[in-house]
Amino acid sequence: MTTAIKTTAKASRLFEALSIRDITFRNRLWVSPMCMYSSDNGFPNDWHLVHLGSRAAGGAGMVCVEATGVSPEGRISPADSGIWLDEHVPAFTRLTRFIKAQGAVPGIQIAHAGRKASTAPPWDGGKAVAPENGGWEVVAPSAIPFADDYPMPREMTQSDIEKVIEDFGTAARRAVSAGFDVIEVHAAHGYLLHEFLSPLSNRRTDEFGGSLENRMRLPLGVAETVRNVVPAELPVFVRISATDWADGGWDLQQSIEFAKRLKLAGIDLIDCSSGGLVADAKIAVSPGYQVPFAEAIRREAGIATVAVGMITEPVQAEEILQNEQADAVMVAREFLRDPYFAFTAARELGGEVDVPRQYGRAIDLG
Repeated sequence: MTTAIKTTAKASRLFEALSIRDITFRNRLWVSPMCMYSSDNGFPNDWHLVHLGSRAAGGAGMVCVEATGVSPEGRISPADSGIWLDEHVPAFTRLTRFIKAQGAVPGIQIAHAGRKASTAPPWDGGKAVAPENGGWEVVAPSAIPFADDYPMPREMTQSDIEKVIEDFGTAARRAVSAGFDVIEVHAAHGYLLHEFLSPLSNRRTDEFGGSLENRMRLPLGVAETVRNVVPAELPVFVRISATDWADGGWDLQQSIEFAKRLKLAGIDLIDCSSGGLVADAKIAVSPGYQVPFAEAIRREAGIATVAVGMITEPVQAEEILQNEQADAVMVAREFLRDPYFAFTAARELGGEVDVPRQYGRAIDLG
């Protein structure tokens, strides 16, 4: 139950609608997936309903659920969100129903953490969780740990690889059943699919290692499987790390080639992040530091992109769109600081934003 409040200031690209396949986003200011480390056996709970629902009521165009494990061993931590059980579907349906009722599009990021799995939540140190303490054996393209205090992964077999592809497909099918209108495949931040892409973590000598074509084989297989499972009217996104920020690793040029192949597979948008593969990466962090990746992939691969990373000001987000560097922006920490950041941006930039009628007496966007 919302009412559209329109300001009289200059037109804003940030508050223009965007349609991808049959889904229309009311604006281009989206909530990025952010791990909450607050689930029990993968099930979302009241925390997630309030956390995600408040951003939907706050005017965001899309609200994306955190990295959600496609299998128990695919979680980053034992407290991660998961969608490997049919029983998870009703719990997520509760979230999607509320998000849609506020006028936002519900999205979910499905993921496998690979060698960065079986670790504790950050407030508990973030390091390896032993099996006797609720952890599990972790897997990776090669038996190379992320860092000395992370689990030593087991190199994946052919059957392991086939299971991962199947798990992503089944998770996507459950996500659609739960009412999600966008499915995003997580192939970034040093998790399993990114581990296959980067020569720093993938030392395999079979058809899944070595050449760029081979290193892309599993991530492309996952993307194709998810695209085939998700109905044609719904978009599928892929989040990538455009560079490892490390010599000899995954880089922008390889990302452009990967994006071209994803486009051929029917993927609709590339969510352009970076880093996460190696613990000692040298990253020159600054406001909007990842935006050039979204711009280059959009231009060179001819596919829609979303920009992420230290986007904290409405004018900054607006300029990204005005300069055609991306088709949308995803915001994380600023939405944690201000669940109603979309109202703040509308007030500053002008545009149309949906305000819950229950809040109408307090929200002045003029």
